[in-house]
Amino acid sequence: MPTSPTHLIDAGQMWVISPANGIDLSHALHPIGAKICDMNPHTIKVACSNCNLRELCMPMDLTAEELDRIDAVVGVRRKVKRGATLFRNGEKFTNLYAIRTGFFKTCLIAEDGRDQVTGFQMAGEVIGLDGIVNDRHACDAVALEDAEVCVMPFDRIEELSRDINALQHHVHKIMSREIVREHGVMLLLGSMRAEERLAAFLLNLVQRLHARGFSRSELVLRMTREEIGSYLGLKLETVSRTFSKFAEEGIIEVHQRHVHILNAEALKDIVNPKACR
Repeated sequence: MPTSPTHLIDAGQMWVISPANGIDLSHALHPIGAKICDMNPHTIKVACSNCNLRELCMPMDLTAEELDRIDAVVGVRRKVKRGATLFRNGEKFTNLYAIRTGFFKTCLIAEDGRDQVTGFQMAGEVIGLDGIVNDRHACDAVALEDAEVCVMPFDRIEELSRDINALQHHVHKIMSREIVREHGVMLLLGSMRAEERLAAFLLNLVQRLHARGFSRSELVLRMTREEIGSYLGLKLETVSRTFSKFAEEGIIEVHQRHVHILNAEALKDIVNPKACR
């Protein structure tokens, strides 16, 4: 009996793997580039129309006039050093941020003081949506490496969306994707074994990187194993043991944070067991 598609979850993106369709890699892009107009070390002027990540964080088929209007709104790029915070829990919400380079994690401080990771975000993804509901951010966003973001004042995005239907639709899609992602996280934490969680995480991560022009089989983990465990609801020892198990079975090679996926089909089989097909 065929199994239902399994959703692979990671911040800002949600993919479906099933025996029929495999992983969707239809929108692969090349690494990024953009026009720099102001070399201030903290805020750099950048045009969306000249950014190769535009197709990931902006709607398609915009007219030249519409792009110019968006450029006028999304005109500043901000640098964030590794370990620095882009925004904090409780901070007043004013902007959305399109990640241009680098990796972020979003996290909350649990009651016992532990850092609870709620997601990982990479170039081409938009963060800050958590602040819309109460006009204050509900988590911290911390750079896992040196990063740059495009600052998008939300009040101006809202105003522009009233005139540009494609932009309004795109903002709605981003919000909807976040809701679907949270549902998927509940599925992952509630019903998957440790091996399934880590396999789903690795497949999703390498796919998102491949969509940005990187290898479909090799990646460098920007997050620690402890952070992976926090996100997947697993103890550090379980994450390390599962990585070792995958390596012993010839599914992956691991050298510190460098991971080489040797057998992607085996990872898919862990997520979608053959016995259920």
